[in-house]
Amino acid sequence: MLRILLRRRKSMISSEDVTVSDRPQVRRAVTAAALGNTMEWFDFGVYAYLAGTMGKVFFPASSPGVQVVSAFATFAAAFLVRPLGGLVFGPLGDRVGRQKVLAATMIMMAASTFAVGFLPSYDSIGVAAPVLLLVCRLVQGFSTGGEYAGATTYIAEYAPDRRRGFLGSWLDFGTFVGYALGSGLVTVLTLVLGTGGLEDWGWRIPFYLAGPLGLIGLYMRMKLEETPAFKKEAAYAASEGSQASRRSEDEDEEDVDPVEAARESGKGRLKEIFTRHWQAVLICMGLVLLYNVTNYMVTSYLPTYMTVTLGQSDTTAQVLVLATMLLVVLTITTVGHTSDRWGRRPVFLAGSVALVALSVPAFLLIRQGGILLPAIGCAVLGLLLVCFAGTAASTLPALFPTRLRYGALSLAFNISVSLFGGTTPLVASALVEATGDDMVPAYYLMVAGAVGFVSTLFLHETAGKPLRGSGPMVETPHEADRLVAGSRSAAGRHARDVWIRLRHPWAHREPHDRDR
Repeated sequence: MLRILLRRRKSMISSEDVTVSDRPQVRRAVTAAALGNTMEWFDFGVYAYLAGTMGKVFFPASSPGVQVVSAFATFAAAFLVRPLGGLVFGPLGDRVGRQKVLAATMIMMAASTFAVGFLPSYDSIGVAAPVLLLVCRLVQGFSTGGEYAGATTYIAEYAPDRRRGFLGSWLDFGTFVGYALGSGLVTVLTLVLGTGGLEDWGWRIPFYLAGPLGLIGLYMRMKLEETPAFKKEAAYAASEGSQASRRSEDEDEEDVDPVEAARESGKGRLKEIFTRHWQAVLICMGLVLLYNVTNYMVTSYLPTYMTVTLGQSDTTAQVLVLATMLLVVLTITTVGHTSDRWGRRPVFLAGSVALVALSVPAFLLIRQGGILLPAIGCAVLGLLLVCFAGTAASTLPALFPTRLRYGALSLAFNISVSLFGGTTPLVASALVEATGDDMVPAYYLMVAGAVGFVSTLFLHETAGKPLRGSGPMVETPHEADRLVAGSRSAAGRHARDVWIRLRHPWAHREPHDRDR
């Protein structure tokens, strides 16, 4: 009898706890989520490569250095409202569903990016031109506040536990494909139209393409279903709510329990995130800082650094950074697959240490003349970046439980991006302008690497494990059967060991203890 009770006390996995993924649905989920990131980063690539041109169009009265700072200030302003977007879209995604919110963010992103292409220049309407540009950027930032966290959550909740790193890496694959497409288009336009044609009207063309891309992405996201984890959580919440309602009716009490109502409200969820999950929030912010400072340094600031600060030609800088993005695209899924085998922590730790050690050598190479040495320096930065890009989408959602995942990740991610990631081009360009030291970006990356290293030390390994608050996710029914059988065997062994210890406590003492 005691063995039976012990067996029951040991948690076992039943067939109802295990979810078998639908492979076609997983492919659709990954594709639709990645397409949103592709569109978002298409805009970032365009804006990064057109920073000098946008400065001349919207801030013509300033010096070249101030024009670049002003253009990046407008770029960074979008990140100031990202936490507001996360505050709105994140908890909403936990309450009404991931799919609906992702469709809404797609509409807003596409519309605001498309509108930039129709803005008049400073010469046409004066100061109203940069104000309108700022408004478009703020709308973009607000919508993006719910985009990345929602997309990572969506893919993580669809991916089998053993392949979450590989499938999650496709999200950031879409990120860098979008950047490469945007930057590649600007490079082609620069070669075809020249600097004059680009400043007159050519800069508008990339923004016009956001409209069709947004419609395609919206169509794909409207065809998606909700994630299995969210469906189970919603069904459980509905069951708990109906039971609470019946109890309140039987006891002739109020319809809603005040404690549960406060817990489910927006303020209640926020309080729970920052009181019960504050460690996960800090770890998330540290990892996001590491990833995004490296990301925006390479993708958004490096082209301007090479042209404005180092005086290299626009074509050389654009080609080198574009080649770096292609290197990231070619290696990112390999890094994601590697994190499934070796774990997330080893990849983040190795990348953090390498970032501290190699940032200065990389920038010293970039400062050299010619093509070969700067190309090697850019490649080093790209390989450092891919360590974080290939593992972030599978690591960050696993920090939080299902019922709070979208909201908690949105807040932690966007606060960190707003304070550190999106401001990287602005801070780096301003520090270089103020100090005259063109190695400041390397020191900035070293600080980010140190912060990431400390954050990773507190990170629990999640590779191959179920998400918090969710049951196991597997690829085949056979794998589900093996998992259930293995759980029962483990529970039986545990019960047997405890039974032996209770019946024969002296059998497990050390030899010198038995001799006493």
